[in-house]
Parts: sequence; structure tokens; C-alpha cells
Amino acid sequence: MHDIEPYYNWRHAYTAEEDEKSPFFGREYSEFEFSNTVYNYYIHPQWDDIDSRTLYIKILFADYDEHYAIIELMGEWNDAIENDIQTLKRNIIDVLITRKINKFILIGENVMTFHSDGNDYYEEWYEDINDFGGWVVALNFSDQTVFDFKKARIHNYIIFENIFEWRTLKPEHLFLKIDNEMMRLLD
Repeated sequence: MHDIEPYYNWRHAYTAEEDEKSPFFGREYSEFEFSNTVYNYYIHPQWDDIDSRTLYIKILFADYDEHYAIIELMGEWNDAIENDIQTLKRNIIDVLITRKINKFILIGENVMTFHSDGNDYYEEWYEDINDFGGWVVALNFSDQTVFDFKKARIHNYIIFENIFEWRTLKPEHLFLKIDNEMMRLLD
């Protein structure tokens, strides 16, 4: 797991540590010192710690004029033991919402499993952004993880999509592709 890096090809356009509105503004990273783990497995030091022992993220892109953020996730999404949704919502999402972000693309290719414990924070997130035309799209999560989310009825608040070529797109093109699909679905 230590060699799985967050997607880095958009760093010329955006870095969360240089964004004054980002919850990670001013953060410094090491390329050589591995300190964060998911169940005793070290992960790459570029992943951002959100105060969860099992879930790490990287804000790959944020556009405050268009009101969207693209966030990559890594690890195990565990609401049952770690209450990861509360941690993610309070420490990251709420900060971004105060900055007028209301459209979220969550890239979950590196999310190994999901364990549910209710949907209160998902419902709150949905309510926080719904009045402003917002949405949450979970992109490229594994079939088993999507099944577990749907079993917990979280698909009522998050739309699951697969766009396997997302890395070939610029962030604004990925956003437009998903936003157009969401406008079509919501009409």
C-alpha cells in the first residue's frame, strides 16, 4: 500500500497545501518518511490525514467559482468503528461547504471496503448542499463497496458512477462530464 500515491497529474493546476481556502493549507509533505498507516500497513506520505485511523484523502482539485471539489480517497471507509463519515464531514466537507463548494466528486478506486453505521451524516451532507443544486458523486468505487453503500441505503444521498478514463481528462472536463450527467438525472 505504501506505493499507492494520490493522483498527481493535476498538481500543476492545483495543490491543496497552497490553497488558502483548503483545510490542508500550509501542510508540508515528505517523500521519504512514512508515518501514516491503515491497519499496520504504511501508506504513501502524500495522503492527507483527516483524523481517521482507516481513511485518508487528497483534494485533487477545487474550483470555488464553479463550486466543486474532486477528492481521492484511500483506505477503509469504516463508519461502524471509526465513524469515518463524521470525521470526513466535520473536518473536510463542512470546511469546503463554508467556502461555497456544493458539488463533490469522490474518487474511490483505493477504498478497499465500506462498513456502515447509519446514514445521518450522509443525509446532513445532502441537505447542506441540495438547496444550492449540489450533489455528491462517488466515482469508480469497487462493486463490493458500492453494494455495501447501497445495502445501507446511502445511494439515496450519493450517486455512484464509473468513468474509468477520468485520468485522461482535465479536472474541469471531468467536472463538466459529471455535472451534465447530474443535470440530466435530476431533471
